[in-house]
Amino acid sequence: MDKSMTVGVIGAGTMGIGIAQVAAQAGHNVVLYDAREDVVKKAVADLLGTLDKLAAKGKISGEEAAATHGRIKPVNNLKALSGCGLVMEAIVEDLAIKKKVFADLEKVTSAGTILATNTSSLSITAIAAACSDPSRIIGLHFFNPAPILPLVEVVPGLATDPKLVAQSSQLMASWKKVPVICKDTPGFIVNRVARPFYGEALRIHEEGIADIPAIDRAMKEIGGFKMGPFELMDLIGNDINFAVTESVFRAFFFDPRYKPSITQQRMVEAGWLGRKSGRGYYRYDQGQEQGQEQDHARGQEIVERILVMLINEAAEALNLGIASRDDIDLAMTKGVSYPKGLLKWADEKGIAECLTKLEALEEQYSEDRYRPSPLLRRMAREGTTFY
Repeated sequence: MDKSMTVGVIGAGTMGIGIAQVAAQAGHNVVLYDAREDVVKKAVADLLGTLDKLAAKGKISGEEAAATHGRIKPVNNLKALSGCGLVMEAIVEDLAIKKKVFADLEKVTSAGTILATNTSSLSITAIAAACSDPSRIIGLHFFNPAPILPLVEVVPGLATDPKLVAQSSQLMASWKKVPVICKDTPGFIVNRVARPFYGEALRIHEEGIADIPAIDRAMKEIGGFKMGPFELMDLIGNDINFAVTESVFRAFFFDPRYKPSITQQRMVEAGWLGRKSGRGYYRYDQGQEQGQEQDHARGQEIVERILVMLINEAAEALNLGIASRDDIDLAMTKGVSYPKGLLKWADEKGIAECLTKLEALEEQYSEDRYRPSPLLRRMAREGTTFY
């Protein structure tokens, strides 16, 4: 796949225009389709302003900004994608709508066109089932904002041609992205492994162990995370975070490890969606709350509890062959900017210590939510490490 290949993008929302920008900056001509003509034209016009700002900051040259913008052509007819070598779909997370788009797309593109979905939580296999030739459907999950975050999860469905995995990974690398390969399972790598970052923080808050600002401070100041879980949920949008949590919970047949929080639901019901609504776990029309004073020992306890849950989830993903050891750690550092890969972190802490903390939580709560991964049990018994 060279730069002469035209890339199609379906959906002119934040992800769609972001992916279009990435492809255009990599030298491809891009056809950007959206059924709403006004939306697609506005998206391309707004992108020019974004590129001009990058040029003003010296991130790219003025010539590169103009060339990138000039490579993107807005269209409002799906047939305009007929000459594309790759088509990226980035529309609403609705399986029925995506299946219809791919069925229609298959009819207007050539047999050699790769059809990719940017879904973050839906089954690639289910989307591909809408096509007569599901072998050319693959998941390429970018992270928001697509031009900045380097990670792309490459996800083949059951019927995907194996050659597409290597081809797509090479293409993403040529776009200066970091591809990781994972199985078509709920949440892929990042949205699966990261669930305890939010879920366990919510549980700690609900139990009254610490308030929201204290939990966020502990995760940043002691844990080394760039943002605390509540700050991050407000940034993502509490409606989006709750929807993803519900989706993963259902997709795993109601495994208690992924159980949503009543607190999440109430925030959505109140319309406290985070930064975009002006209020979430924090109020954005006022100064940030400082929260209760907390000693270092309590902060350390919070970090340890959330961290061992994250490590357990990463270990279970490896145990079930969701992705390789290196790709799991790469996904968490490049996709959500964790300070370390979780499996490497587990080695530093000690596998046996991680297991002991999980077993203590399991005994304390008598909940399957805290069950340790069989891989951690085996490694602790054998004295082995991930690296």
